[in-house]
Amino acid sequence: MRTLIIIAIGLAVMAVMLWLAKPAKRRLAAWVFIGAWLLFTAFNLRTGLSHGYSLQEELPIHLVLFGVPAFAAWWFSRRPK
Repeated sequence: MRTLIIIAIGLAVMAVMLWLAKPAKRRLAAWVFIGAWLLFTAFNLRTGLSHGYSLQEELPIHLVLFGVPAFAAWWFSRRPK
């Protein structure tokens, strides 16, 4: 359930960023979001590792946590203006 909540938060933040960005700046906004989202998911990964989970357990989950909102940002930033 926590994974779905984090993905939903990522998609919501991405949607707000792209919605607030002017059409000419949407690609830049998407790349800024992707960088910030990568930092967030890296921090979340570090937190999971510090609580005793192994990298082998955490990495697939965090690839999905990062990948779904990042792919959505990339996809929607490429749409015609």
